[in-house]
Amino acid sequence: MGSTTRELKKSEFPLAEKVWEQYRGQKANPATERIFGVFEDGKLAATARFTRHSDGNEMDCVFSLDEYRGKGHARKVVQALVDTCGSERIYIHSTLVLISFYKTFGWIPIPEDQLPRSIRERFIFCFGEMEGCNVCPMVREAQAK
Repeated sequence: MGSTTRELKKSEFPLAEKVWEQYRGQKANPATERIFGVFEDGKLAATARFTRHSDGNEMDCVFSLDEYRGKGHARKVVQALVDTCGSERIYIHSTLVLISFYKTFGWIPIPEDQLPRSIRERFIFCFGEMEGCNVCPMVREAQAK
């Protein structure tokens, strides 16, 4: 069958939650989220989530199941999210080793205080030392379609 990259239907959100059992046990919220996935031979192999907060948009849950790593699925799923949602500003918390990866999509590092409050508060446990928590706040400005 090969691989297919697309946005998940709300009814498919439980598939993402199953994948996320290997990624911090995240849960999906159909009211505020869009989830993009790469399906390989009909099985969800990788995800990226777009969340609309009251004060900004965030991408997270960029994750590939172990058995599908190294196949470029993370790049495909982030590209699908950017293609669909990239006309809006999007914030992320990148791990330090992935900063260069996200830069290829237009994200740039920013100081923590430039994050919208709701997104910044998700990492409050870092006590203002995001680098010490192995994360870097980044933003991708809205792009015209």
